[in-house]
Amino acid sequence: MRRRTFLSTLPAGAILAGAGVANAAAVQAAATRPAVQNAPSVDPYAGVGPGNRNSGLQFVGRSTVWGAHGAAATAHPRATLIGIDTLRRGGSAIDAAIAINAALGFLEPTANGIGGDAFCMLWDPAQRKVVGLNGSGNSPRGLSLDTARSKAVDGFLPKYGAVTVNVPGTVDAWWSAHQRYGKLPWKDVLLPVAELCEEGVPMPQLIAWYLERNMAGFDASSALIEENDNRKKVYAAIGRTPAVGEVFANPYLGRTLRLIAEGGRDAFYDGVIADHIERYFRRIGGWMTRADMAAHHTEWVEPIRTDYRGVDVYGLGPNTQGLSTNQILNVCEQFDLKGMGFQSAASIHHQAEAKRLAFEDRARWFADARFSATPVDWLNSKAYAAERARLIRPDRVMDRVFPGDAPTQGDTTYFSVADSDGMMVSWIQSNYRGMGSGLVADDGQGNPLGFMFQDRGELFALTDGHPNIYAPGKRPFHTIIPGFACKGGEPWMAFGVMGGGMQPQGQAQIIINMVDYGLDPQEAGDSPRWQHEGSSEPTGQPAEGVGVLHLETGVPAATKAQLEAMGWVLGGPNGGFGGYQNVVRQVNASGPWTYGAATEMRKDGIALAY
Repeated sequence: MRRRTFLSTLPAGAILAGAGVANAAAVQAAATRPAVQNAPSVDPYAGVGPGNRNSGLQFVGRSTVWGAHGAAATAHPRATLIGIDTLRRGGSAIDAAIAINAALGFLEPTANGIGGDAFCMLWDPAQRKVVGLNGSGNSPRGLSLDTARSKAVDGFLPKYGAVTVNVPGTVDAWWSAHQRYGKLPWKDVLLPVAELCEEGVPMPQLIAWYLERNMAGFDASSALIEENDNRKKVYAAIGRTPAVGEVFANPYLGRTLRLIAEGGRDAFYDGVIADHIERYFRRIGGWMTRADMAAHHTEWVEPIRTDYRGVDVYGLGPNTQGLSTNQILNVCEQFDLKGMGFQSAASIHHQAEAKRLAFEDRARWFADARFSATPVDWLNSKAYAAERARLIRPDRVMDRVFPGDAPTQGDTTYFSVADSDGMMVSWIQSNYRGMGSGLVADDGQGNPLGFMFQDRGELFALTDGHPNIYAPGKRPFHTIIPGFACKGGEPWMAFGVMGGGMQPQGQAQIIINMVDYGLDPQEAGDSPRWQHEGSSEPTGQPAEGVGVLHLETGVPAATKAQLEAMGWVLGGPNGGFGGYQNVVRQVNASGPWTYGAATEMRKDGIALAY
């Protein structure tokens, strides 16, 4: 049985798990330091902790950054700089978001790109409300359920190859957002990114690590992938992936972005790029056509909302897992987490049990709302949360968890950006499993288009009667979710935690850390995290007992011992705790509101404000 998690974006040899295994950051550091002579099993850096801060909590690696006019927090320093530069050139937060996302497709190809889908929530200062955008694409019309089943591996769709490719929705999401909220001319947003692709940038540590392992994973699974040369031309042009500090360029992507900058979304969906895509898939035996591309349109949606101890928390409904964040928080609200204590066994126990309850509903109900109705209002209700909370035992893990009897009616990048007009944007974008399907289209003349197609279709179920069963022209279940929260009718924070099923777990932990435990944005992100794996999945995979509760090394030893005594199966750091970015708006007692920005200690990025 296969279970897709954040870690399945990596080959098996890259997974860091099990007793006695160091955390991901330590392993990455060990890969770049000189070998220790005559002591291969000894880490000379073991047991060394961080230095001491003069102010603030000691486990926090940096302070929240503050500014009065704008802010951006992304997974790569150059992407953050591009966002700030776009704002300073007079662009809106949406202009900056588009530029950031385009740049990250080049800078962080292990997590996103224009071959994937995008979702957004933003505070519209004119309407004074949170609005949502669903930029996910459909499966090809020419791919039948029978054909999809014929490609299955162990009863589920494979992790790579053309059968997993849906219409990429990101470019149209950019276009739709820009049409409504853009200030700068369209081409002025994208052309600087095209120039960056052509110029190249030095490769940072974590992305270099992921890129090498993603490419190795494709090589190991090349039999599943119909065409294996184009990705090597783009990402391993010198016969290997770039090392840390080496300059990486992608002029192929630069040329594609120039076409989009000049021709708008139609260049991608109903023009020369779409023609290249159709010819490529026809040549390799795939199903995507120009007609599939041209039929795609982004959907503006109304976010769902819940109140968590006076904070309005917003999420996007199915086909995403945004409702899971709300459900976790609704259940946690039934308990006094503050009284239980920060990083205590009782607090983590109740949070993780709330996740298990929410994820059974996620597996049972979540799917494309155009094909299957999810009882969102009931699942999001306080009455249902109170009913589910009564199932949690305070001193013992639940043996089995089932979905609620409600009435009938999936690597990723995330970033936040805000502008001087008060617009705050929460944007998430992904190719799903790591870099995606392994497929990079070309122009028929041997020149790749410079981006990889997503493998989001892997998340379809193949079981008759399942809401998320594959169908032509259908959106699969989506793991990627932006986060947004308001206080007193005013925007509070645009935030997110990337990483497959970790996303609602991580979002809930950020809210709980800030609301229940009073942490600031950077403290909330640097706090040790838990991640539960082993719940039922929307692909039809059943739960695996009580699953495994992974804990970062910073969780106190006493807490770990108490959780084990409660019956939890504990796992160590596994590299799957996600990646966080946040921009908050603070109302000050004197003077105007200001922005605070926080970034992820587990990523290569930075947060800036001005």
